Amino acid sequence: QVQLVESGGGLVQPGGSLRLSCAASGFTFSTYQMNWVRLAPGKGLEWVSAITSGGSTNYADSVKGRFTISRDNAKNTVYLQMNSLKPEDTAVYYCKADRTVVAYWGQGTQVTVSS
Repeated sequence: QVQLVESGGGLVQPGGSLRLSCAASGFTFSTYQMNWVRLAPGKGLEWVSAITSGGSTNYADSVKGRFTISRDNAKNTVYLQMNSLKPEDTAVYYCKADRTVVAYWGQGTQVTVSS
């Protein structure tokens, strides 16, 4: 049974940091590209960041220089370190696993940036 379980969300003040985690099970994690995607109130899904099976990373312009994606294949976990958070980063953050035509999604974790 495939599972992606996100954790680490919460309420943080502008300028603060959070580290999201996504624990995977039920598939060969190391062979999948892992992504973070977010859904902000009143907006569509926005791709945030990706890390390939080989460790190459990519970021949306809106988070470049502030967010860092990483993975630990031994722990079947992908991370998103979020620094210098802004109110516009408020969203539900989803973990997504991709390989060719297969995609798995987590349930999401809420991140709220507010003073």
